[in-house]
Amino acid sequence: MNIIYMGTPEFAVKPLQAIVDAGHKVLACFTQPDKPKGRGKTLQPTPVKEKALSLDIPVYQPIKLREEENVQIIRDYQPDAIVVAAYGQILPESILNIPQYGCINIHASLLPKYRGAAPIEWTIINGETESGVTTMYMAKGLDTGDMIEKTVVPIKDTDTGVTLHDKLADAGAELILSTLSKLENHTAIRTPQDDSLSCYASMLKKEMGELDFTKDAASLERLIRGLQPWPVAYTKMNQKTVRIYEASVCEQPEEALEDGTQIVPGMIVRVTKKNFTVACGNGALMIRKLQPEGKKPMDCAAFLAGNKLKTGQMIYE
Repeated sequence: MNIIYMGTPEFAVKPLQAIVDAGHKVLACFTQPDKPKGRGKTLQPTPVKEKALSLDIPVYQPIKLREEENVQIIRDYQPDAIVVAAYGQILPESILNIPQYGCINIHASLLPKYRGAAPIEWTIINGETESGVTTMYMAKGLDTGDMIEKTVVPIKDTDTGVTLHDKLADAGAELILSTLSKLENHTAIRTPQDDSLSCYASMLKKEMGELDFTKDAASLERLIRGLQPWPVAYTKMNQKTVRIYEASVCEQPEEALEDGTQIVPGMIVRVTKKNFTVACGNGALMIRKLQPEGKKPMDCAAFLAGNKLKTGQMIYE
């Protein structure tokens, strides 16, 4: 099958490689423009661009895909199908109508739930026990097209946004090959989405990472896992930002410390050589891995070796 591929982040790399390895002809790749990165603001190519160039596939990086000159480029290629994976731009109807087999999206959730920009992270934050990948025909709405196939991926209690991302990328690479085969064989089944079952997985924002210890420990622990690799959960200690990478939920039944100090959310209630525990609105969080400002992530034991903490101390002071 002759395919135009559209994708931008790391999630879209493995499906592209799988399509090429399966013998399909990828005519061209469309990806987002290079962006400045680091202190030097050096332009950084997207992961899909790097992969496409390594496979000798022509790359296009339009600022606005819907402009007529870009639409005409796609028409001239005469693709059988357009495969899209986290591209980052909405496809106009003028493009949706070009390929005979349609524009097929690889979406990192079990639709119709979790439409939108950040389905991987929100499934963890919301405490879902499973996620998955859905292939679907693209339509004018946001992730509203008819579904073709799904594959389920269980979410472990230890999964982070990083580990679940990698599992879903692998699943997407397998699923798109099955979907393309069914399209060629005319056996693909269209299943309309039930809009009443959907929710919107909104784009992540940096301020979402600030830990509010008045909330229950279980929800904060999920937030810590879900907000990786970005924006990462954080708090303040000695007026400096500390990122939290790993924590576990534990009970905090006492109402006061041994010296009679009343326990309130945000108070350090236990310190050992390996970790420290912070009271929450319900339960407590045992901090296991963190990143002090200006340093690399480290186990809590390494942090405690150079920082003296004591019970009764408020974590964000």
